[in-house]
Amino acid sequence: MWLFRRKAASGFSASSTAEEVTQGIVGTGLTAIVTGASSGIGTDTARVLALRGVHVVMGVRNLTAGREVQQTLVKQNPTAKIAAMEVDLSSMASVSKFAADFKSSGLPLNILINNARIMAMPFMLSKDGIKLQFVTNHIAHFLLTNLLLETMKKSAHESKIEGRIVNVSSHRHKFSYLEGIRFDKINDQSEYNSLSTYSQLKLANILHANELARCLKEDQVTITGNSLHPGAIATNIFCHHSLISGLVGVFGKYVNKNVEQGAATTCYVALHPQVEGKTGLYFVDRNVAETSVQVSDSELARMLCDFSSSLVNIYLHRVQ
Repeated sequence: MWLFRRKAASGFSASSTAEEVTQGIVGTGLTAIVTGASSGIGTDTARVLALRGVHVVMGVRNLTAGREVQQTLVKQNPTAKIAAMEVDLSSMASVSKFAADFKSSGLPLNILINNARIMAMPFMLSKDGIKLQFVTNHIAHFLLTNLLLETMKKSAHESKIEGRIVNVSSHRHKFSYLEGIRFDKINDQSEYNSLSTYSQLKLANILHANELARCLKEDQVTITGNSLHPGAIATNIFCHHSLISGLVGVFGKYVNKNVEQGAATTCYVALHPQVEGKTGLYFVDRNVAETSVQVSDSELARMLCDFSSSLVNIYLHRVQ
């Protein structure tokens, strides 16, 4: 479609691939974590960052599958620095162990890409007794970011290179509940709607990035926090919703991006010089885009931060 080829302010179009938007960028000396890197746009994000010289740590739920992807990527690019580490985002214990293992490796951390997500799945509770979608799409990344933030600050200070935190969200954030996030009904099965739940969590991803941006800017830390919509992509994210999966199968080839195009905005926000110093923004097709009114609600962002912190602190208190 001609609209996909139309270039915008960044100089790239909706059809630009991750390789195209990072052409000529040298990421040697940088280290990035990409969650959900064993499939879909996570894999291509890891591939392209490694292609640009970044040392990539793939956060994967299935370590066997993750190592197979790692080996495939290294075969394609023998100079690639890629490691696979296990992290189950449905478990705060697994997230904590992943963060501890990464810190013990002694590696710096310049780029954190909170990419992993699940969509429109049936009501289920996580290992910690919290709604599974809520934990996987938000709480796990909230915890991971907090556990690795000091490492990122140290890396930014020592390298004099800006750190970047990137939350992969979705345009679905515009279809969240009227009150934004239903804090009092997180575990309420009686009113559970898989798509509405997903929408409020994509709103949470943006609010989380924006609150990070605000706090880091106040503390004069050279780390940015941004979010993005990768575009409509036919990946296994739709596996829990047969209607959506069926529609994607029929019409996807006409309106969806491929994986290489889907990973482009993530790689752009994580690596491109055009994004240097920009923080608290939401990107679509490599350009700053409009969000829902709820995103600018600073009180909602603060409430989300407090609520998320309380859940994490309950978990940490249990394991002490």
